[in-house]
Amino acid sequence: MKILVLGSTGYIGSAVVQRLAAEGHQVVHFMKDASRPPTDATMVVGDLTDPASLRAAVTDDIDAVINLATPTGDEAVDTAAVDALTERLRGTGRAFVYTSGVWVLGATGDAAVDEDAPTNAIAIVGYRPRIEQRVLATGGEAVRAVVVRPGIAYGRGGGIPALMTGWAREHGTGRYVGSAATRWPMVHVDDLADLFVLAVTKASSGSVLHGVAHEAVPVAALAAAADVAAGGTGRAEPWPPEQAAEAVGVLFAEALGLNQVVSGQRAVTELGWRPSRPAVLTELAGGYRG
Repeated sequence: MKILVLGSTGYIGSAVVQRLAAEGHQVVHFMKDASRPPTDATMVVGDLTDPASLRAAVTDDIDAVINLATPTGDEAVDTAAVDALTERLRGTGRAFVYTSGVWVLGATGDAAVDEDAPTNAIAIVGYRPRIEQRVLATGGEAVRAVVVRPGIAYGRGGGIPALMTGWAREHGTGRYVGSAATRWPMVHVDDLADLFVLAVTKASSGSVLHGVAHEAVPVAALAAAADVAAGGTGRAEPWPPEQAAEAVGVLFAEALGLNQVVSGQRAVTELGWRPSRPAVLTELAGGYRG
């Protein structure tokens, strides 16, 4: 397949592009900065805030579009972007894969929730469920519309766990927001890349898929492992929400304190997804070599 990828140079996007290429697909990068072309594929120049450039990028020879771009934070702009990207896909059966996230579910309680659970988005992703629904609605116009909701990604020395390692190094101890009972649904970025390949090649129109390999990782244990990765002894302590908000912003601090248990079984059952990379505590304890 010839696949247009937005956000191809980001943390998750880089892993997805690498996996697509390994599977023999041709990647077309959608880039804002023409002075920094990728070395491994062709590119088109445009801007997520410019619908005309998005529309022009979806040429007749593009078999699918994967949108991994970071949302602008402006609902009208992101809505216009989805409309522009899907305009030339309508009536063709070609795929559009949109990247959302598990934070749209809000706090879940103790039982693992699946893709049928209602959304209750926290503020940092407040309008994203409406974007999801707009994407899925294009399935009624012969777009193979798919939404992927990644869990908290880790691996390759990146993601929020890497931030936690930096905070442990800075403060001399691991830190976590909320209570020691808080849990996060998580996924290795390379396992997540495998899921995106399956989603763009195999998923049925209207699919919503949770990219979660580990349903509930205790955040206190994660903070302790981050302290080890930072050269410490495995200490961890609560980070008062007001202090965290001052350091990382109110919205992100709320997300860090969100307690979730989320199932990714649907992708396993329906697409044959097989997450296999090391668990995050193992990888952090090894100093993020994976």
